[in-house]
Amino acid sequence: MAKGNPMLSAYKWWQKTTVYQIYPRSFADGNNDGVGDIQGIISKLDYLKDMGFETVWFSPLYKGPQADHGYDISDYCAISPEYGDVSDAERLIAEVHARGMKVAFDMVMNHTSVEHPWFQESRSSCDNPKRDWYIWRDGKGSQGSQPPNNWSSFVTDRGWQYDTKTGQWYCASFFEFQPDLNYDNPEVKKAMFDVLRFWLAKGVDGFRLDIFHAIHKDDQFRDNPFRFKFFPTEDDHDGYFQSRIHTVNHPKNFVLAKELRSVLGEFDKDRFAVGEVAGKPEVIKQYLGESHDGLNLIFMFETLRFKFTAAWFRDFLQRLETEFPYPYIPTYVFGNHDQQRFMKKLGNDVAKAKLMALLQFTARGVPVTYYGEEIGMKNANISLNMAGDPLARLYRWIPQKIADKLGLADLVIRERARTPMQWTGGPNGGFCSADVRPWVASNPDVAEVNVATQQKDPASLLNTYKRLLHARNTHVALQEGTIRLLDAGDVPADVLAYVRESGGKKLLIVMNFGNKVRKFRNRTTCTQVVFATDPGLQGQLAGADMRLQPCSGVILKD
Repeated sequence: MAKGNPMLSAYKWWQKTTVYQIYPRSFADGNNDGVGDIQGIISKLDYLKDMGFETVWFSPLYKGPQADHGYDISDYCAISPEYGDVSDAERLIAEVHARGMKVAFDMVMNHTSVEHPWFQESRSSCDNPKRDWYIWRDGKGSQGSQPPNNWSSFVTDRGWQYDTKTGQWYCASFFEFQPDLNYDNPEVKKAMFDVLRFWLAKGVDGFRLDIFHAIHKDDQFRDNPFRFKFFPTEDDHDGYFQSRIHTVNHPKNFVLAKELRSVLGEFDKDRFAVGEVAGKPEVIKQYLGESHDGLNLIFMFETLRFKFTAAWFRDFLQRLETEFPYPYIPTYVFGNHDQQRFMKKLGNDVAKAKLMALLQFTARGVPVTYYGEEIGMKNANISLNMAGDPLARLYRWIPQKIADKLGLADLVIRERARTPMQWTGGPNGGFCSADVRPWVASNPDVAEVNVATQQKDPASLLNTYKRLLHARNTHVALQEGTIRLLDAGDVPADVLAYVRESGGKKLLIVMNFGNKVRKFRNRTTCTQVVFATDPGLQGQLAGADMRLQPCSGVILKD
C-alpha cells in the first residue's frame, strides 16, 4: 500500500466510524426513578441513528456500589440494578445492531470496588489464595505505619491505603474504595480477559479502556521522582509533585495491549479497543504496536485544551500527519464525563461550536461526541458542598470562590458535565417526569437548550451536527480520504483550509476562526457547497473568490 493512499486499502469500520458517548445515569430515565437506565437508552436509539452516528460508547453499566458512578465494579458480568439486568444489556446490544450501529462498552481493568468478591477474599488474610490478586505491601517506619513508597493516586497525594485487619497497605490509583488489581499474577490477567470474552460473546463490538496506561507498575516499587506540578491533567497525568515514571506507561502495558488485541482477534466482525492513555507520541505508538497489533485507537486528549484559532488547529493537524500518518488513525475528543463541557471553553458561543463540529467531522480520524454536545449543553453551576462526586468531596475544604477562580471547580465537580440530557423544554428537560427528582438536577437552561426546540430550527446546532454527519456518511473522502492542509501563506489570517481526497474525489473544507469577514481565493476544482454552517448556502456554487463570514465554514465538492 502506498503511504498516504488509504483508498487502496480496505478500511476497517473502526478506522472511519463516528462515536457517541452515553453516560447512562444521565441519558434517559425509562422507569422514571430519577436515574437513567438501559430502557431509557433503547427508547432514544432512533435519535442517534437519525443523527447519523455509527458507534455508541456506554460508560460502565456493570454492577457496583456506584461510589464512583460505575467505575467501581463489584461484578463485571452483571448489570447494576438501577440500569437493568444482563437481559436488558443483551437487548440493548441487539437494538443497537438492529439499527446498523456498533456497541462499545467501557471496561475498567485497572481496579475493582472494595466490594468485589475478589477483594473481599484478598483482604480476608495475608495467606488467602487471592491475596496476590491485588497489590499489597508492608509499610515503612515504626510497625509499618507509613506507606510503602511515595506513589500518589490520580486524585490524591497518596496511592496506598492501610488495611487494619491484615496490617498491610494496598495500592489504589484512584479512590480508596478502588483497589488496583495485580496483573503480574497470570490468574488476574486470565480472569479479566475472560470478562472481555463474556461481553464479546454477547455481541459487544469493542471496549473503551479506562486508564489503561496505569495497569502495570514498577515491580521494585521505587519512589517516583519530584516534579513541580500539582494537579493532573487529561493529557499529562503527572501530579501531586511527582512524575509518575514508575506508575504510568510501564513497558508491560505495551505487551498487555498486544495480548488484549489477541483476545479481540478470537472473535469475528473485527472487534476493537480504544485506550485512555496519556503520553508523548512515541509512547502512544507503543500502545498501538509497532506492527499495528496493539490497541486499535488511542484517545488523543490534546484537543481538550485547544485554542480557538486557525493557527492552533493547523499546527495540531500538521503534527498529527507527521507523528501519526496512515495507517495510524487520530481521534478527536472535545469533552467527556471527566471534563468540563466544551461549551464552557467556547464561552457558550454556538457559532464557535458549529465550527468545532465542522473540524471534528471532516479532519482525518475518528470523532467522539459526548452526549449533549450536539445541542450545546453547558456546565451546570453545582457547588463543592452540593456535589456528590467523591472527587469534589475531597476538595470541599477549599472556599468555593477560590476554587472557581483557579478553575479547580470545573475540574473536580464532574457532575457539572453529567447533568441529565435535555430532551424537551419541560420540567427536568424530559429526562424524567416533573414529580421525580433526578439523581443530579437538570441544568436550568433546559427551556432554551433542548432537542425538541432545536429539531425545529434548521440553523440549530443539532441540525448542524445532523447535516455534518450526513455529509460524512455520504462522502468517502471524509471517512477514509487523505488530508492536505493548504499552506498558511495561501490563506488569510484566521482561516484554516484543507483538502480531503479519495479515489479521485475531492472535498475542500474552509473555516474562518476569526471575528471578521475574510476573502479566500479558491484554487481548487471544488465549487459546490455540500455543507455550510449557514444552511442557506447549502447547494450553492462558490466562485473562485469567496467571502467567509466570521466564525463560519463550508465543505465544497468538485
